[in-house]
Amino acid sequence: MTIQADIEQKLTNGIHTKHLEVINESNNHNVPAGSESHFKVVIVSNDFADKKLLQRHRMINEVLAEELQGKIHALAMHTYTEVEWQEQNGNAPMSPPCLGGSAK
Repeated sequence: MTIQADIEQKLTNGIHTKHLEVINESNNHNVPAGSESHFKVVIVSNDFADKKLLQRHRMINEVLAEELQGKIHALAMHTYTEVEWQEQNGNAPMSPPCLGGSAK
C-alpha cells in the first residue's frame, strides 16, 4: 500500500469524513522522483465542530502518529466542518469517499 493510500485509509477510519483529499506534493520539493514524503490533506468533518484549528490538527496528528514518525516529512492540513466547506465552496454536493468498490 502506498503512503498516500495509507493516509487516506487511516483518516477515513479515524475521523468521520464528509470529504477527503490527500494530495502528494512531493514532486514540488527537492526529493527523488516517486517520493511520498510531502502531503496536503483537505478534510471536511463535523467532528471538527466547536474545535479550534490546533485541536483539529492534533486530531489528525493522532490518527497519523505512526506516519509522522518518519514516513511523512511535511503535512499541510486544511480542516473544515461541512458548513465551513459549503460557505467557502458553495452548495455543490461533495463527492463521497471511495469505498474501494470494483467493476464486475
